Amino acid sequence: MATGFGGNGSSSCKYKCDTAANTLQWIKAIADFIRPYSFLINAPVVNFFKDRLWEAVDEEWMECLRKEHVKNLLLIPSGAVQEYWPDSLKKFIRTSRSLAFGREQADLQMVLPGWCIASLNTVLSQGMNQKKKHEVEVLSAIISLIASDLKSHAIVDVGAGQVTLTFITFCKMAQVLSFHYKHSVLAIDACSHHGNVTSARSERIKKYYSAQIRKSGLETNNLRLPKAMAFRVLSVDALKSLANISLQDDHADKTSVTGDDLEKTNRQESKGLCSSGKEPSMVLAGLHACGDLSVIMLRTFVECKEVKAVINIGCCYNLLSEYESDNEGVQNGFPMSFGVKSSGLFLGKSGRDLACQSAERWRNLENEGGVHNFELHAFRAAFQMVLYKYCPEVVATCPSVGRQGKALRRRKKREAALSSQCHEDKLEASQSDLIGGLPDNSNAFSHTISDYGSTPCEQAKSVDKYLLFEKFCQSGLNRLGLQSLQDMDYYGIWMDNEPFAELIGPYWSLRAALGPVLETCILLDRLLFLQEQGESLEAMLLPIFDPDLSPRNVAIIARKVGAT
Repeated sequence: MATGFGGNGSSSCKYKCDTAANTLQWIKAIADFIRPYSFLINAPVVNFFKDRLWEAVDEEWMECLRKEHVKNLLLIPSGAVQEYWPDSLKKFIRTSRSLAFGREQADLQMVLPGWCIASLNTVLSQGMNQKKKHEVEVLSAIISLIASDLKSHAIVDVGAGQVTLTFITFCKMAQVLSFHYKHSVLAIDACSHHGNVTSARSERIKKYYSAQIRKSGLETNNLRLPKAMAFRVLSVDALKSLANISLQDDHADKTSVTGDDLEKTNRQESKGLCSSGKEPSMVLAGLHACGDLSVIMLRTFVECKEVKAVINIGCCYNLLSEYESDNEGVQNGFPMSFGVKSSGLFLGKSGRDLACQSAERWRNLENEGGVHNFELHAFRAAFQMVLYKYCPEVVATCPSVGRQGKALRRRKKREAALSSQCHEDKLEASQSDLIGGLPDNSNAFSHTISDYGSTPCEQAKSVDKYLLFEKFCQSGLNRLGLQSLQDMDYYGIWMDNEPFAELIGPYWSLRAALGPVLETCILLDRLLFLQEQGESLEAMLLPIFDPDLSPRNVAIIARKVGAT
């Protein structure tokens, strides 16, 4: 296995991560580049209107982009520029792209000799969408190859217990490795309910495979199910405590245990292993392990001699803990490496949030989807103005109103289905409905809208946006446990800020261009942590999925040198 996947996926890239020195050089280049743009990275975008955030950006850039076609804005995080843009803007975008780790799917058969993907049957792939099926097929083949090469006793599939889709994939991964590739698998999660669901589904799959085996006249005694285990807290110590568990002789009648049972099991298993002279060996695997869970996996791999390899794809960088002066001595999620700690690089909450932005997702958005996303950011920023004016004590708590985009998107689609054209009667009906639902001071609005200097179609769009904003505010207040007051002037606040709403698209596109760079910094820090362990292990970063299907596609693959 190579010590580092050589570069960022581009043959013309001058940055490499094949050695610790080269990886650190790349990280330092990123740190030097992002330093002047801290105002973009650290800006609380909910305060876009309040703090007039666009004024901190080069005025020439904003003037150029404010009237740019939405599709061109969505391509900025992918490094696409227009020739008529200012040279300084083009340099910023191109440099951002050059510093980001390449996402083009690697030639896995070349990088991992012997790797061969197998298409899952309908029983194992039941309930998977195209993205999840692709991820499970590719990753399970990689895990199986490495586990077989190392003659591993068990694969430990690490789940997060936080996100439903993550859990679904985690559940399916364990079952594919167990039933399709015939490995002994322990699926662990922070939620005991998830473990129970995994076991129940495994029982159903076992019935199918048992029937198929009986039809062929073979014995079913060796048909194993993945064992599920729940820990209240997934930690390095918790994962290390699994080292002495042997699953080789465990069959389907023993599929679910808890962390509380582990001490007794460890004593029994360690005696058996010692008497047999066998050293236990495990492979840790995690698909989209959230936040610090990915870090825990990597630390466990380094600290636990029984763990011979780790395959990890991280996500949810916003949930990472980060080193600060007041928590010195605590093992944090970022930075992991000595090199980055020594550099003093700090991303902050906003930077870690931004690292979750995917250039591929931006690029694949339809124009309508891009416009809708920009509108939602405008609504949220204008809603922040409502909170500042009427609920200032709530603002101090940094409130989160969650994701309201899907509901608003469905509403817009329903309205679009009723009519594809703008008519005068639709405008009048919209005015009537709006005025009827406004507070007592709404007469001022009826005069304003009649005097609005725009075409009927533009007036209808303005009314429609205001109606959506009002709904957004009401939903946001409800989520915060607040009531809408009669004197809340939603319309006045919206009209004061709407002229600047067109600047949100350019601003967010420029911020999103830094997202892949920040994610690269986090990934390189993890790789450097492994490289700093010396010649005792090999590690690499490898883009294993099709980025258009699964943008979070970079795996950290590492193994102990000499492990067999």
